[in-house]
Amino acid sequence: MKNKQPSVGLCSIVESVNIEEMKDSIRQYILSYQGRDPDRADKRDICKAISFALRDILVAKWIETQKSYYDKHQKRVYYLSLEFLVGRSLGNSLLNLGFYDKMAVALKKLGYDIEDLREEEEDAALGNGGLGRLAACFLDSFATLGIPAYGYGIRYEYGLFAQRLVDGFQVESPDNWLRYGTAWEFKRPHYLFPVRFYGRVHSYTDKDGNYRAEWVDSEEVVAMACDYLVPGYNNDRVINMRLWTAKASRELDLSYFNRGEYIGAVKSKVRSETISKLLYPTDHVREGRELRLKQQYFFVAATFQDMFRRYKKKNKTFDMFSDRIAVHLNDTHPAIAIPELMRLLVDIEGLEWDKAWGIAVKTFAYTNHTLMPEALETWPVVLLGRVLPRHLEIIYEINRRFLDEVAQRYPGDTERLQRMSIIGEGSLKHVRMANLAIVGSHAVNGVARLHTELLKTRLFKDFHEFYAGKITNKTNGITPRRWLLKCNPGLAALISEKIGMDWATELDQLRGLESYVADADFKKRWQAVKLENKERLASYILEECGVQVNPATMFDIQVKRIHEYKRQLLNILHVITRYHRLLDNPQKNITPRTVIFAGKAAPSYWQAKLIIKLITSVAEKVNSDKRVNGNLRVVFIPNYGVSVAEKIIPAADLSEQISTAGTEASGTGNMKFSLNGALTIGTLDGANIEILEEVGEENIFIFGLTAEEAEWLRCNPGRTGRSVYNDSAEVRRTIDSLCDGSFNEDMELFRPLLESLLDDNDPYLLLVDMEAYLQCQDEVDEAYTDQCTWTEKSILNVARMGKFSSDRTVAEYAREIWNVDVGK
Repeated sequence: MKNKQPSVGLCSIVESVNIEEMKDSIRQYILSYQGRDPDRADKRDICKAISFALRDILVAKWIETQKSYYDKHQKRVYYLSLEFLVGRSLGNSLLNLGFYDKMAVALKKLGYDIEDLREEEEDAALGNGGLGRLAACFLDSFATLGIPAYGYGIRYEYGLFAQRLVDGFQVESPDNWLRYGTAWEFKRPHYLFPVRFYGRVHSYTDKDGNYRAEWVDSEEVVAMACDYLVPGYNNDRVINMRLWTAKASRELDLSYFNRGEYIGAVKSKVRSETISKLLYPTDHVREGRELRLKQQYFFVAATFQDMFRRYKKKNKTFDMFSDRIAVHLNDTHPAIAIPELMRLLVDIEGLEWDKAWGIAVKTFAYTNHTLMPEALETWPVVLLGRVLPRHLEIIYEINRRFLDEVAQRYPGDTERLQRMSIIGEGSLKHVRMANLAIVGSHAVNGVARLHTELLKTRLFKDFHEFYAGKITNKTNGITPRRWLLKCNPGLAALISEKIGMDWATELDQLRGLESYVADADFKKRWQAVKLENKERLASYILEECGVQVNPATMFDIQVKRIHEYKRQLLNILHVITRYHRLLDNPQKNITPRTVIFAGKAAPSYWQAKLIIKLITSVAEKVNSDKRVNGNLRVVFIPNYGVSVAEKIIPAADLSEQISTAGTEASGTGNMKFSLNGALTIGTLDGANIEILEEVGEENIFIFGLTAEEAEWLRCNPGRTGRSVYNDSAEVRRTIDSLCDGSFNEDMELFRPLLESLLDDNDPYLLLVDMEAYLQCQDEVDEAYTDQCTWTEKSILNVARMGKFSSDRTVAEYAREIWNVDVGK
């Protein structure tokens, strides 16, 4: 049977809801694209058939979008990120193409539920947390705003690990998200680029007397492009995320094979292809650190070859390079791109240094995502010099010229030179990648106003003084398409009924909801949507965790990467305190709560993994104690990811954003929860400050030290965790319960947590903030008892979230950093 264009056929069939024709079209995709017997098709086959159909639509629109870039000679943005946490694509593609509701109706007539089918798709877990999710939101905004942009990264065969709980401990297992294949990928074997490692540098003087360097005797792997298409919202624009997968330069070494050494024959192939196997190999061993460095250079080198290929189609010289190309470094992971571009321009293209450097600085921009000095990426000089010898030479030359400028500005200030140097001295010389990124970029930005101010006054103070105006702020944002329209359809429908649908691309229009704050019927319907979302999450919790929770209780939720600075430990200490209060006074009228945690700890981060164990141990004790009488339940939902977040966030009443002030760069979870009607309890940290300004102090619960107060306490003797413990009987009882057998038979198990809390040098100041946190939680209890007022606050949170759209963030980048037109 000859194949017709099934994509066009399926779309037109969906429009008319022609069931028989739709059956035939789906069968055709199962047969032709999947090689499966349609009569034996299961839900996964149906899901893939629909995905292939949508992919056919997307690729046609993508080709037209690419042609328009060339026709209009548009400047392109290359967004380089080691992470893209895109999650599932089926629902997002249906939504942005405008087919979601029609497809749901059509599938229902075929006997399928669209949500059940979506569950068959694996999450593309190509990221760890906020960094990767931000990158995914930006892709959606690039396409929706019509910005000619590409996302570049790595196609990890295994994403972030799958998390299981075994006896309450986190256990990691491989996340083989590609085990069933993916319908969304276009492999591009005609885009194969060599990437080199190791070797040595051969230097010489050319016939004109110029110094030249040649990278020789290197090993080689091959990078193959894999494209994933991202549609804009209702605008026929489709961009691509291009991810690189590693291939051996030779499939087989016949010299080994012919000698009968069959393992040796494929050893090189296996070693080469390891580069794209795993997201974030462990870096506490030498081999892991080396592999991570190779990953970073691998995708950067392939990306620049692809970039040059595209640029040279229309340009004979590099005079227009920075006018045609903007390269954005999403954190320091791609910062090796700076010496790579210099190598290409100087060594390969023959440009003189000053001209090449001018091009490079105009081309690059860098976003910083951390305030933790220890989190700023560095590479041992010995390691970088062995893996990328020519790049180390170039970095030294960049540093020499830069320090000459600094010395001219600040003569005799050797300490400043040491602080600003790209090369860190000491027992182990290291390359400071953040310093390299700042020196080699024309623009540097933080991701929240407080974060940017702290970059200027603390972390990068010397650079701010040297490069006046280079460091600016671009507060993060989230895409309202995925994080409201898609994940919370009930609330989105209610909002659209009142103010129309334009808010999906103009989030400021949510302000129109303020007119309905006093509308009793509207508030009742708002509450009904929230209850329905809570019931859905309760069903998921019962299925995944075996714990029965009551949707009528307050859902108090903290979901994010497990880390000491994010202070999940403070949250569970409040739960323990609450538990003690219930036992002491069972007759007291207390607001019933379900406290929900989710998140992954890095495999080698034992303290974070111990916090997970404490949470699960407290949950086991509290949930089995009949004395609490349904007034408190605790749940840890395993294997948190994008799709799980889409279930959790719409159900939240209270959002826990309680990091130590001055430690969180921005956060985007805080925005997602507020956009879905949760009220925030939080510190004056990251974007919480700007959320406070937008929603109003009466619609958020703020507690604790400011960033300035926290820094002062770290530097000056004063109130400590130990003094709080000594002064407060309630706090002391809570802390003592960690090691008195209340939550584990092994009374020493949680001793490291107790000791960290009582350490006078606790950098996260948990107990110093604990009393203020407990008092603030009491205020939350009281506020929740007045459901009418609580609902009004919930509505106002949603109504005032317009600032936090990633469309606004990306438009600011486009205008102020990349110099790219929006919407053309």
